[in-house]
Amino acid sequence: MEKETFLETKFLIVGGGIAGVSCAENVSFLCPDEKIILITESYLIKTVTNLRPLGKMVQSFDIKEEHIQTSSINQKVTVIEDLVTEIISRENKILTKSGKSIHYKFLCLCTGAQPKLIEQGNPYVIGIRDAESVLKFQEKKTVVVGNGGIASEIVYELDNIDIHWVIKDNYISSTFVDPGAAQFFKKRLEGSSDKPKKTIVKRMTYAKEDVLSGIQKGAALGPDWHRKIDISGYQSNHSLNIHYNSEVNDVHLTTNEDFPLRVTLSNGEIIYCDFLVSATGVEPNIKSILSDNLFDISQDGGIKVNEMMETNISNIYAAGDVCSADWKWASNWFQMRLWTQARQMGAMAGKSMAAKFKDERIYQDFCFELFTHVTNLFGYQVVLLGNFNGQGMENGYEILLRCTPEIEYIKFVIKEGRLKGAILIGETGLEETCENLILNEIDLTPFADDILNPNIDIEDFFD
Repeated sequence: MEKETFLETKFLIVGGGIAGVSCAENVSFLCPDEKIILITESYLIKTVTNLRPLGKMVQSFDIKEEHIQTSSINQKVTVIEDLVTEIISRENKILTKSGKSIHYKFLCLCTGAQPKLIEQGNPYVIGIRDAESVLKFQEKKTVVVGNGGIASEIVYELDNIDIHWVIKDNYISSTFVDPGAAQFFKKRLEGSSDKPKKTIVKRMTYAKEDVLSGIQKGAALGPDWHRKIDISGYQSNHSLNIHYNSEVNDVHLTTNEDFPLRVTLSNGEIIYCDFLVSATGVEPNIKSILSDNLFDISQDGGIKVNEMMETNISNIYAAGDVCSADWKWASNWFQMRLWTQARQMGAMAGKSMAAKFKDERIYQDFCFELFTHVTNLFGYQVVLLGNFNGQGMENGYEILLRCTPEIEYIKFVIKEGRLKGAILIGETGLEETCENLILNEIDLTPFADDILNPNIDIEDFFD
């Protein structure tokens, strides 16, 4: 047994993802003279780069993976590669796998989420978490299960492979878009030969050893993982079969010489393949940490936090995918476990801890007034604002659409004359305008259906 090492710090942050790093950066900025420790399971941490404002609140950014020894955060924060095994809140300390006992004044849990694999332990069922696993499925036939952003991009980026895309909905990419936008995207899928040629990846890659199992893993993917990785297969042809309203019932290893995996769908169809890619979402990663006090856990498995990112246990905060927003949400905001919200929650947790340390009063950040997310799907920029799919409004709203095939898709969600949400696909230039319209609750009734008339520049009226 390793000898116990005792450490002490004012601020302790667990997790080297976007939430944890954002939290550490904010605490170090607000309390530059105080000791801060960041614990990460990997010697890779993720930082935000290429931050591009598209409006006052709408921001696009990339994720950069940095080695903890060369990261700039090391100048302000002590970064330790280790695994937290137990929280002893009555003594304000945590225990780690390597034998460290760390006493804290404030603790923030940013342990993220883990993929929900269809079948654990099957070498032919993979989750897309790192560059090495992406390269594994460059074979002859692949089954992709899931209908979110990663599944959509896998299907779009794979070339020269037979793909069977299994989705439980009746249209693609339902996590983010509506059936109309799905049809817009489908045209790009059908014309995938026009995709831009990939450039060589210039990002450094590292081997990562899982602290728990000792298994070598690759660097976790950022949101731009597909842009510079060539994941073409080995066949000369390419085919895509979409299985709508279907789920995987059974996965079996076979003795088939051509394909090692047999996948049975809920409709009775059987698919033989080289790999099954499980992109079916994530769940909060909290089960591996013991605690002397029980956290309040929401129905989705996340730790409940209030508007200051505080948990029910004194001086313990949580941010990012591991937490669930347990406050009264603004009418145009809701929680989705996305990179954007991980960054916002981490920053809010950092501000909140610093304020409590200084005995100052602060208010929740304005970013929680409006849901915003910027991503890329099927080669298009996608901006989601507010209740972009009419979330929580039942049927009391109307939809305005403007679609120029292969160029742009614009959807406005309007209720009682006010813009409540928008989907902007392509280079529309409407991000800041829509942001202003939603936040200022401007009455659009005088404009009626002309608000999206291509002959009218609405930016001139509302910017």
